Amino acid sequence: MKVFYCPQCHSQIFFTNYFCGGCQHPVGYVPRLQSMMTFHVDEQGWMALDGSEKFYRPCRNYSKYNVCNWMVEQDSPSDLCCSCQLTTVIPDLHEAKNIEYWAKLETAKRRFLYMTQRLNIFPCAKKTPDDPRGLSFHFLVPTDDQPVLTGHAHGVITLNAYEADTVYRETTRISMGENYRTLLGHFRHESGHFYFDVLVQNTPWIESFRQLFGDERQNYGEALQYYYDHGPVARWQESYISAYASSHPWEDWAETWAHYLHMISTLDTAFYTGISIQKQSPLDHELKFDGCPVDSANFHLTVKNWFALAYGLNSLNRSMGLEDAYPFTLSDKVLEKLHFIHQVLMDIIDQKNLDQRFNTTF
Repeated sequence: MKVFYCPQCHSQIFFTNYFCGGCQHPVGYVPRLQSMMTFHVDEQGWMALDGSEKFYRPCRNYSKYNVCNWMVEQDSPSDLCCSCQLTTVIPDLHEAKNIEYWAKLETAKRRFLYMTQRLNIFPCAKKTPDDPRGLSFHFLVPTDDQPVLTGHAHGVITLNAYEADTVYRETTRISMGENYRTLLGHFRHESGHFYFDVLVQNTPWIESFRQLFGDERQNYGEALQYYYDHGPVARWQESYISAYASSHPWEDWAETWAHYLHMISTLDTAFYTGISIQKQSPLDHELKFDGCPVDSANFHLTVKNWFALAYGLNSLNRSMGLEDAYPFTLSDKVLEKLHFIHQVLMDIIDQKNLDQRFNTTF
């Protein structure tokens, strides 16, 4: 993620801020600019303090519920920002706890969507239930009669709102034997299923996909049931990023897709914050950028930088008594799969704004 600064007082502004910590002006994210902005607010509206004197409107969920800090173009027909337009089902807000869950879910979703902007794959909102290219999010609270399973189907990503509760999420992580479980991770994983349908299925990429990940036409339900009954394939670590990835090619893609986003998003933040790591021995990896990693065609350098950064992050976490930030090992086969995803995304980035599958207007 880029580093943002207030154009008024030059203090750093964080992606989740509602006010500048320096001058106390209201701030918000302007999707069209892919940047946080400081505003002067009066009876005329919210005027950007970047010298443009352009007016924006805060998202309805900014002003009414304080769960969003994104802005809407002044001439937009919608009172919701391009992120909140994608959420079509939310929990019952009469329950105070649900507002807290909703806010945490939306915060994680916006961080996920920010990187889709950078990659030129920001999803369009579903126009109809049958829209094959659109995406929508359903945030649901389970009941005794109606449990909620986090997942994706036909362009709808459903998340169990209880995942926003840290105790619930950690309890689930431990019970399922996972070493990583976050809200952001859910968005990245489930979006992988959506982007498989949009970027790979019925495209020239599908045969290369099948050579690497396997044939996705095998029965999904039977494959998952076999995985839950018998566990992962033997020596899964040699070919998969996680045990769950071994259950079916769709899950392998989604898990690998999520890890690509983990990797590229964290490297992007390291790049913009000026982090570098020097070699301490000839066998060490060094963190050294030749430009922004998001649109870098040099996958080999991206991987080298990731090894250096992940090692550094894990070492820092251990010094704080925390679990590893990235508790995973990338085998050669997994790196092949990550490289495939990189190639698919570089093809989209090269197309710039010509691809009608994605939202480029904001």
